[in-house]
Amino acid sequence: MNSGEFRRRGKEMVDFVADYLEGIEGRQVYPDVEPGYLRPLIPTSAPEEPDTFEDILNDVEKIIMPGVTHWHSPYFFAYFPTANSYPALLADILCGAIGCIGFSWAASPACTELETVMMDWLGKMLKLPEAFLAGQVGEGGGVIQGSASEATLMALLAARTKVVRRLQAASPGLTQGAIMEKLVAYSSDQAHSSVERAGLIGGVKLKAIPSDGKFAMRASALQEVLEKDKAEGLIPFFLVATLGTTSCCSFDNLLEVGPICNEENMWLHIDAAYAGSSFICPEFRHLLNGVEFADSFNFNPHKWLLVNFDCSAMWVKKRTDLIGAFKLDPLYLKHSHQDSGLITDYRHWQLPLGRRFRSLKMWFVFRMYGVKGLQAYIRKHVQLAREFECLVRQDPRFEICAEVTLGLVCFRLKGSNKLNEDLLERINSAKKIHLVPCHLRDKFVLRFAICSRSVELTHVQRSWEHIRQLTTDLLRAQRD
Repeated sequence: MNSGEFRRRGKEMVDFVADYLEGIEGRQVYPDVEPGYLRPLIPTSAPEEPDTFEDILNDVEKIIMPGVTHWHSPYFFAYFPTANSYPALLADILCGAIGCIGFSWAASPACTELETVMMDWLGKMLKLPEAFLAGQVGEGGGVIQGSASEATLMALLAARTKVVRRLQAASPGLTQGAIMEKLVAYSSDQAHSSVERAGLIGGVKLKAIPSDGKFAMRASALQEVLEKDKAEGLIPFFLVATLGTTSCCSFDNLLEVGPICNEENMWLHIDAAYAGSSFICPEFRHLLNGVEFADSFNFNPHKWLLVNFDCSAMWVKKRTDLIGAFKLDPLYLKHSHQDSGLITDYRHWQLPLGRRFRSLKMWFVFRMYGVKGLQAYIRKHVQLAREFECLVRQDPRFEICAEVTLGLVCFRLKGSNKLNEDLLERINSAKKIHLVPCHLRDKFVLRFAICSRSVELTHVQRSWEHIRQLTTDLLRAQRD
C-alpha cells in the first residue's frame, strides 16, 4: 500500500467508522456467537499472496462484527463507560503515524513534554493540590499509565521500596526478606480486585477493611485493624482508598482515613478510576476532598472523559519516590539531557519500557471540547442516571440498593437472589440491552451504568420498559 492508496483507503475507513458509530443503535448490543465461533471462519494460516483491502473490510463485517460486544451502543449499560470521541480517534491516527516509542525525552521530546503539560492541565481541571503538579520546578507530576490496575501496582511497589529502604537505614542489619514478611497493605472490602492482585504481585499481605452501611471505609474500622496488626509486629505501609467503587460507586472517607495514613507513615493511594472524571465539575469536586493527604492519585480519562483507551492518569506528590524505586540506566538508554532537571524519562514511572504518544489524545480532546464541553458531558450522564433511578422508584416491585451519586444505579427486584439472577438472565438473553451484576453484602444486585456517548433519555426509558416487561413475564411464569 503506497501513500496514494493509503489516502483512498484511509478515507474509506473513516467513512466505515463513522457509519458504524452513527448506526450502532441498530446493532444488537451483545453478540449471538458461541465460544470458538471465529476459528472456522478464517483460514488456518496466513495467506501466501496479499488479500485485497475490499476483502478485508468485507470480512470485518462478516466475521468480526458478529462477535463484537458494542460498548458504544446506547443500550450498553454494563461495567463502566469506555470513552470514545472523534477527536480522540483522530489523535490515535496521528499517534500511529508518528509511531515513536517514548521511553525517554531523547526518544521523542514532544512525546514526553506534551504528557507532562497535559497531566498538569488535567490536574488543574481537577483542582489538585499544587504538590501533584510538575510545573516548572515542582517535586510531583503526572504520568499516563495503561490502566488503573497498573497505577495501583506501581504505587504499591514504590511504597514497598520506600519503607524497606527507610527501615534498613534505621536498622542496617534488617534484611529485605525480614521486612517483606511483615509488610501489610490495606483497602476497603469494596475495592477493585486489581488491588488484591497488586498485593499478590508485590508479595505483600493485603487486608480488607470492613466498609460501613454506605459501603465506605471509615476511620474507626481502619484504626481497629491497624492497632491489632501493629500489636502483632506487622508493618502497615500502604492503603488504597477508592473513590467510586466498581460495585456501587461508593466513596471511602478520605478526610477520615487520610490523616491516619499520614500519622502512621503509610503511603496513601487513591483509586478513582471511574469517578475521577466527574471531579472536573464543581458540584462533584467535594468528593475528592482529602486528596491532600495522598501520596498518589489515579483515575481513567479513558472511562468517562472522552479520551479513548488506553489513558489512565496518575499523579504523585514526590516523583522521586516512584522513579527511585525502578530506575535503571543502561548506556543505550542514556542521553545528554537526562540530568538537566528540566525533563523526565517516563520509562522510570511505569512497568513497560515502551509507551505510545498517548498525550496527543488528551490534547485533541481537551482543546476540541473545552472544559465546559467535558463538564456538560458528565452532567448529562449523571442526569440520565437520576432519571433511571426515578423510574425504578416508581415501580414498587423494585428497590434501589445504594446511593446514586454519579452515573451508576444499583437496583434489584424485591425478593430472593435467585429471582434477580433469573431476571438478569432474561435481560441479557434478550440482547436488547446489556447489564452486569454485583454483590452488595449478601444481595445479588443489577447495575445500570450510563455508558455511551450517544445515549439519550429515550434509550433509558425504552430500556426500563424492557426490564419491566421482562419482570412481568418472569413473575407470571413463577406464578404459573
